[in-house]
Amino acid sequence: MGQPKRKHSKMRSRKRRGANRFQAPQVAKDPTDGSTFLPHRINPANGMYRGRQVLDVEL
Repeated sequence: MGQPKRKHSKMRSRKRRGANRFQAPQVAKDPTDGSTFLPHRINPANGMYRGRQVLDVEL
């Protein structure tokens, strides 16, 4: 296996890895009231998960 001739600087490695960090979070839209929430989690606005009431939310 080939060996590098020069050491990669810390800044060069961090620039390469930093490109993957900045992404907008994926959100899902609730069909009942239209609020947005993280997918595969309970909707904190109304306590629904996959069409079922799982959590009692007081307004």
